[in-house]
Amino acid sequence: MSTITIVGNLGNEPELRFTPSGVAVAKFSVGVNRRVRDDAGNWTDGPTSWHDVAAWQHLAEHVAESLQKGTRVIVTGTLEQRSWDDPDNPGKKKYAWQITAQNVGVDLTFGTATFQKSGKSGASADPNDPWATASRTRPQPAPAPVAAGPGYSQEPPF
Repeated sequence: MSTITIVGNLGNEPELRFTPSGVAVAKFSVGVNRRVRDDAGNWTDGPTSWHDVAAWQHLAEHVAESLQKGTRVIVTGTLEQRSWDDPDNPGKKKYAWQITAQNVGVDLTFGTATFQKSGKSGASADPNDPWATASRTRPQPAPAPVAAGPGYSQEPPF
């Protein structure tokens, strides 16, 4: 299987479903535009390539909860070919390519995001986790030391 990374915009709302055994799967499409130069030498958007993506388990639930149509994302996963019997033409198969996502993240090139860590079970993070309880504001710099008499230097002692 081939690993692929794409950057593009969600073309639809992620659709979250569950298998009969209770495993979450989210399906969504990502539109990718290549930048091309026109005859005048200006950069323009080329044609859109649409990619079907499936995310599984906790990733599926996080995608469905966090992303919406139009969100710019980075998806890394495996490129796989699916096949099924064509119901309109018995004996014929249909084929499609799909990315099975291993990682999905928001592209921060054009915006900001807030991240909320979840536990292994998908619950909120442990309040004793220093990363979960860290301040969202930048700490103020420490005041500069004050000279402490003769022989004091701000040079490092080495």
